[in-house]
Amino acid sequence: MTLLNKVVPALAALLLPLAVQAQQKTPEYTPVTEARLLKPEAHNWLMLRGNYNGQGYSPLDKINTTNVKRLVPVWSYSTGQLEGHQAPPLVNNGIMFITTPRNQVLALNAKTGALIWRYQREFAEDVSHPHPTSRGVALFNDKVYLATMDAFVVCLDARTGKMVWETKLGENKANYYFTLAPLIAKGKVMVGSSGGEYGIRGFIAAVDAETGKEAWRTYMIPGPGEPGHETWQGDQWKTGGVSVWVTGHYDPKLNLTYWGTGNAGPWPSDAHPGDNLYATSVVAIEPETGKIRSHHQYHWNDNWDWDEVSPPLLIDIKRAGRTIPALVHPARNGYLWMLERKQDGIGFVDAKAYVKQNVFTAIDPKTGRPSYDMDKRLLVGKTTTFCPSHWGGKDWPPAAFNPKTNLLYIPAHENLCSTLVGEAKIAAYAPGKRYVGTEAAKTRVFPQEGAKNIGEVQAWDLNSGKRVWTYPFPDMNINWGPLLTTAGGLVFGGGSADRKFRALDARSGKLLWEFVTNSGITAVPSSYMVDGVQYIAVQSGWGVDAQKMVARLNGSMKTNVSVPQGGVVWVFAVK
Repeated sequence: MTLLNKVVPALAALLLPLAVQAQQKTPEYTPVTEARLLKPEAHNWLMLRGNYNGQGYSPLDKINTTNVKRLVPVWSYSTGQLEGHQAPPLVNNGIMFITTPRNQVLALNAKTGALIWRYQREFAEDVSHPHPTSRGVALFNDKVYLATMDAFVVCLDARTGKMVWETKLGENKANYYFTLAPLIAKGKVMVGSSGGEYGIRGFIAAVDAETGKEAWRTYMIPGPGEPGHETWQGDQWKTGGVSVWVTGHYDPKLNLTYWGTGNAGPWPSDAHPGDNLYATSVVAIEPETGKIRSHHQYHWNDNWDWDEVSPPLLIDIKRAGRTIPALVHPARNGYLWMLERKQDGIGFVDAKAYVKQNVFTAIDPKTGRPSYDMDKRLLVGKTTTFCPSHWGGKDWPPAAFNPKTNLLYIPAHENLCSTLVGEAKIAAYAPGKRYVGTEAAKTRVFPQEGAKNIGEVQAWDLNSGKRVWTYPFPDMNINWGPLLTTAGGLVFGGGSADRKFRALDARSGKLLWEFVTNSGITAVPSSYMVDGVQYIAVQSGWGVDAQKMVARLNGSMKTNVSVPQGGVVWVFAVK
């Protein structure tokens, strides 16, 4: 056989997958109407947490406790990007949309992984993005909406990926940027600003979904004459932070969106005296007008960096013989909050510590306002040690609720504490400069003495208010894994430095399946169905705060844990 005869068949074999991919038919795009957003089909995953209530629940059950052990990867796609991949794969009738760091958007065939189109945001060389991640897109009609790290909202054609319009909402040179997926309701595309460590004045803004014209802007720090302004002193309201890092949820019956807000800055307590509304709160906002209808502040005058940016889950719970339309929030401050959502307010139901917490001394049974151990406060020029750590009992990774088990699942950090050191003198605010007020080099994160684990998944019965089970991660692994739960009786999540993606039994917490990916997983998983086959999808790609926590723990525990970076979309099915 000649060399040519050997090469041609080999080349043909190499090109065959490309030829097959080229022949694959791209699914027809189905517009995502308001009616579909209000009632998404079971086989699709149309928004960040599956639907407006934020429960992270898939009603699909073809993958279940009896066959999950046969779950295998059926396709994967390398994103070509480093850093923290945190966005869920959205799926609309066979077409998948994902975002990656540096605001890349990929449209893929959800059955095969074939690329349909790719959008890559172009940035100026001096663009600032201290948290290099993107938590997803939003779908509406025949458009895809992206919030960018240079503080724009971008509208793309869902069929081609070509930009339709873009709207600037913040000044990136002052460190306004976006990390969240937009929320769409009532024809408005809503986003919230990141950048709280740089003296911004956090806001939520909405643009018209068709034109991109700004419809309203609501600041999370009230200005002069606005309710709550009196909870700030002097001009601190101009630079007090209060970021909105994570997409809100929506109650169509009340026509209210619910958002979590970040902490006040600079961090030391005496650098921002007062309660500091609407920091570390949930706020209820009208989608058409941006009007704040109500709020609940989880803790006042935060000085522990306990952002409460995860929006509460909308869940109906039963207490004292009545059904309560609740807001359920496993907080960064270490307490599991049960609130009542109303047309004219937010009521307090109860709050219980779900991890060890040594700052709160009591919680008012009527208002939910906590009292503090004042010796645990961070002050200018002083040092404080407290639990949970400044990354909290749970950071931004969302919890999940399964209506079939009636259990809430929390990706928690137990036994973890911090030491923070306040700067002797806080420098004056300068646009674009870090404005935190701590000596970063002296920050410590460490496990409590005698701790046997750090990361874990907890399951709570919301009607009884009791913990049902806990799955502790082995080998002192951390848990930065957003959770997905399904009608098949499963809980999926990653989050650990061992690069594993896991499935737990939703009723017992027993480990049923695990798979080692290329990198660590801090992304939101999703589930969908194409041609009668159920899939589980997640991005793997370590970075941002998970990577920083590993580095801090390496220092305090004298370990040498290292997690490789590099983004890959993994899609699994039962074989």
